[in-house]
Amino acid sequence: MDAAIRRLDAAIDTLEAAVNRGVEHGRRREALESQLQAFGSDRSRLASELDRVRARSTDLDAANREVSRRLEHAADTIRAALSAQDR
Repeated sequence: MDAAIRRLDAAIDTLEAAVNRGVEHGRRREALESQLQAFGSDRSRLASELDRVRARSTDLDAANREVSRRLEHAADTIRAALSAQDR
């Protein structure tokens, strides 16, 4: 009878350990799923921000080209005026 009780206690201990491992595994899985969801949200936010920054960069490039064109035109006008004055 004592041997049977010891085997039963050992089996119960093994079962409790397995249940505890399962619970811990479930907690870790939930934490990982939560982290994965947060990463997905961050990725979406960063992709949106990147699109906005790219659009702004395109606008700034266009403005830079326009300013360069106008400066070149102003320099040509100044050169022409100075050249006409030298004559």
